[in-house]
Amino acid sequence: MRRGLTALVLAASTSGAVAQTPQPFPRPGDPARPQPTSPAPAKPDAQGVKVLPPDRSPAAAQSPSAEPTEETLGLPLYPGARFIASYDAGRGQRYYLFGVNSEFAQIVAFYRTALKQRGELVFEVPAIQMFEVGRFREESMVFPPGVTVKDYSPDGYMSFKDKTPERFTTIIQVVPAPPAGAQK
Repeated sequence: MRRGLTALVLAASTSGAVAQTPQPFPRPGDPARPQPTSPAPAKPDAQGVKVLPPDRSPAAAQSPSAEPTEETLGLPLYPGARFIASYDAGRGQRYYLFGVNSEFAQIVAFYRTALKQRGELVFEVPAIQMFEVGRFREESMVFPPGVTVKDYSPDGYMSFKDKTPERFTTIIQVVPAPPAGAQK
């Protein structure tokens, strides 16, 4: 009986070692993937909103910790939004987090005007509004390109950027469209 139990424990422990180890997600600080160098003109999407493609020129190439701009993201940023971090989403995509100490409704109103669309209220508590600006391709994307606004009031989202804790009542997540070569 004891040998059978030992064999069972040994078999269970070795089968776990053979299984694939999951990788941590997201991974801050992953190096950016090479980007094409020729910028494309702004094109209207299905709703008629002109979305600038991300600037992929060598001059705009940044490290993941460098602060992105509207030009490098290809999407508008709320005035006064502070860059927190960027993360590798996988499949050649990155997403960027920005913190703001303005009311959720005010930021949603800004993006409704800037993107010329209503967006979609995904959750009521905590309030999350999504604005999709491109087509989601499951085979080549992790997130649909767009802007997501999340309400963290009253306590706020704690950011430790610059080693000084700071709270933000609203977080903006920006997912630029992947480079043209990455979409298949």
